[in-house]
Amino acid sequence: MPRNFIGITMMPEWIQHEGIERTVDNLASMAGATAVATSPYVMEAADDKTGSREPPVDAGAGSVRLLDRTLWGKRELFVRTAPSFAPDTRLYRGLRYQPPEPNALTRAQGPVIKQFIRAAHARRLKVYLQVQAAIPPGYRVQFGGPQGDDRPTLPDGRVPPRRLANNGSLASPHIAAYHGALLRDLVQAYPDIDGLRVDWPEYPPYFLDDVFLDFGPHASAAATRLGLDFEAMRRAAGDLYRHMHGGLKNRDLIPWAEADGGRYRLLHVLKDQPALLDWLRFKAILVEELIAGFRKAIDEAGGKKIELVPNAFPPPWSLASGLDFGRVAKHASGIGTKLYTMHWPVMLRFYGDALLAANPGIDEKLLTRALVRWLDIADDAGLPSLRDYVYPEPDQAHPVGERAQMRKIAEAQIAAGATPVYALAHGYGPVEDFRRRIGIAWRASAHGVWINRYGYLSDAKLRTIREICVRER
Repeated sequence: MPRNFIGITMMPEWIQHEGIERTVDNLASMAGATAVATSPYVMEAADDKTGSREPPVDAGAGSVRLLDRTLWGKRELFVRTAPSFAPDTRLYRGLRYQPPEPNALTRAQGPVIKQFIRAAHARRLKVYLQVQAAIPPGYRVQFGGPQGDDRPTLPDGRVPPRRLANNGSLASPHIAAYHGALLRDLVQAYPDIDGLRVDWPEYPPYFLDDVFLDFGPHASAAATRLGLDFEAMRRAAGDLYRHMHGGLKNRDLIPWAEADGGRYRLLHVLKDQPALLDWLRFKAILVEELIAGFRKAIDEAGGKKIELVPNAFPPPWSLASGLDFGRVAKHASGIGTKLYTMHWPVMLRFYGDALLAANPGIDEKLLTRALVRWLDIADDAGLPSLRDYVYPEPDQAHPVGERAQMRKIAEAQIAAGATPVYALAHGYGPVEDFRRRIGIAWRASAHGVWINRYGYLSDAKLRTIREICVRER
């Protein structure tokens, strides 16, 4: 089947700043896109006390990022948002979380989203709206988060002190109810959209602590409902957490640094720890239930023809995040799988720094080799030490392998079966490295690509998308 899907994520601020006609023309003519995703908010400039940095700082590591396209004359700035529509408050009645109220910015700029949808459709672009899956109020990742017992916890009951993705517990009925209401609201407000993309419908594993979520009260209740031994899972995960935070020896790392990436060692460990397997399966069930609930909410709102496309971390991170491609595929029109390669080196660094600090006797270079193998981000042995893995500067190539990226998409597609898996490439980085990475993404997926996001796509990069994807299509 020929690949014919080229999607670009364009956040609303660019529509506001550059104008509808220019942005649609850049998508359709310059880049040759067939689809666009935006979000149901509008934005204005703010200051560091009232807004959040654009681009996002990614837990401090991404503070090196700069926009390729200036936004209101700047490549980095502080911003605040408002909904682009008036939410139907009846849908949220009695819920713990409530949507933000429309304000003067909504009234002045909000209609631009409907106008953009009409203009994009006129140029034969499919239009998707993207929202967060587990961060109320869900319009944009930097604004919002869970409250109280909706915050996911570690096996010992602590909330991780440092997080990049402020997701709530996927077992929380409050989180699921709010985001289901949000999707119903969007179907009512924007009935002409082609699809809804939900981002982070999982436990995003940016930090090592994120891998060990979730053991809060909602997770306990869900495990009981599902007939799983919550205490056994909590003990097994807690034992593994403590071993990795003080009990790790060089001899533990050697198998993971071998050519097979420690797969035999992993199977051996899981054979003797069935509760760990139950815990991984438990997370996968929570993700599936969340996505199934979203599909039901969209259908009940009259949106049976509207696609549901979750975004996902690639393997092997998906094992820890809980997003089982086979389970999710039953409820999704397609699955976007992230090749956000500027994150991979810094995630390796986050894990490595945490393990080295907790286990000062281990060899740093051995640890680095083990993490490179385990995460499968290189086609060779990778860079020699942890300090070599940093967030790439705007003019630096991303230190990841071509075959590694293609393996991740292939594994995801095998698991998803007939449901399309789209490679999600990221626009951040120098033009030549972007050319290399978009080419990899285009070849990796049999169904097409999404490119995130317009603010990092200079005109040269937009033309590169057409050169690589449209010409080969």
